[in-house]
Amino acid sequence: MRYFVWFSYDGTAYHGWQIQPNGNSVQEELQRTLSTLLRQEISVTGAGRTDAGVHARVMVAHFDLGGHETFDMKDLAYKLNRILPKDIAVEKVEPVSDEMHARFSATSRTYHYYIHTRKDPFRRAYSCELHYELDFEKMNEAGRILTTYEDFGAFCKAHSDVKTTLCKVTKAAWIQTSDSSWYFEITANRFLRNMVRAVVGTLIDVGRGRLSLDDFRKVIEGKRRTEAGESMPANALFLENITY
Repeated sequence: MRYFVWFSYDGTAYHGWQIQPNGNSVQEELQRTLSTLLRQEISVTGAGRTDAGVHARVMVAHFDLGGHETFDMKDLAYKLNRILPKDIAVEKVEPVSDEMHARFSATSRTYHYYIHTRKDPFRRAYSCELHYELDFEKMNEAGRILTTYEDFGAFCKAHSDVKTTLCKVTKAAWIQTSDSSWYFEITANRFLRNMVRAVVGTLIDVGRGRLSLDDFRKVIEGKRRTEAGESMPANALFLENITY
């Protein structure tokens, strides 16, 4: 029987989602806790691989349970939350068909990247402080350009083990939340490693006037990571939603 676990986490203390040989990961914590509670070795597969320091308001992982054992899913979620670290919270556990896959059955993912332009001690942990004059209208024009392309090799971390750099971006827009704070929302069917932070860094270059919209197109079409902007800090990036 296959189950989905819906949960969230603050990624500050972790070396990303995926199990690492020399650092703690969210996957390791979830796997260990499930194995303890279900009294058998449990392996979990996540909907994606967030990098070190990246957060998730919504994350999904699946696991398989052999035999015909049954358990109270609400009780399991409650016990998971009692044992897991305080920076990981389970929303629910639900049964799904064996064909459902946390990663490959997802039809879209949405990320938010948060920035603020005035020193704020209450934003510093989860938002990137910038003090540039930014042209958000131009940055949104560049965001719309993203939705007209499919190959995003320019924003893929060098030497990544990926079979394809094709993604379908359906939304890419900056949204203002106060006089000094914004977030960038991007939705796609899949994302490449480090893609969102590289996209944001390149859009910041557009907003600062370092890149024109034509230059931005050339960066995408060139498919070279060295031509795109810098990768922005991880602490301001959140996986916001996953759809199936």
